[in-house]
Amino acid sequence: MRHQKQKGKLSRDSAHRKALLMNLSREVIDHERIKTTQAKAKAVKPELERLITLAKKGDQHSRRLAMARLGQDKGVVYKLFEEIAPRYSERPGGYLRISKLGPRKSDATEMVVLELV
Repeated sequence: MRHQKQKGKLSRDSAHRKALLMNLSREVIDHERIKTTQAKAKAVKPELERLITLAKKGDQHSRRLAMARLGQDKGVVYKLFEEIAPRYSERPGGYLRISKLGPRKSDATEMVVLELV
């Protein structure tokens, strides 16, 4: 039973879903705003919130946990810890915003912008 399991499956198997969330997280950290579908944005938002909260600690263990979540891309982890986390040092949460754009023309999927506040 999947009681209180909030994450959607996004029509992918677990490895594909993990890779998708990793890539979306990297892109948001790198570009600070991305355009994606509403389902993907809602799935990646809690992951990124946890990563930013982890980066606020700033210790070596947190860096290693972030590297495990984001892959072996040291540039993205550096930006997360040195540029993004200090920005939110006084903020207790809510680092991301989802803004609706309307339906996509081809298949009417709801599109959104996921951005850092």
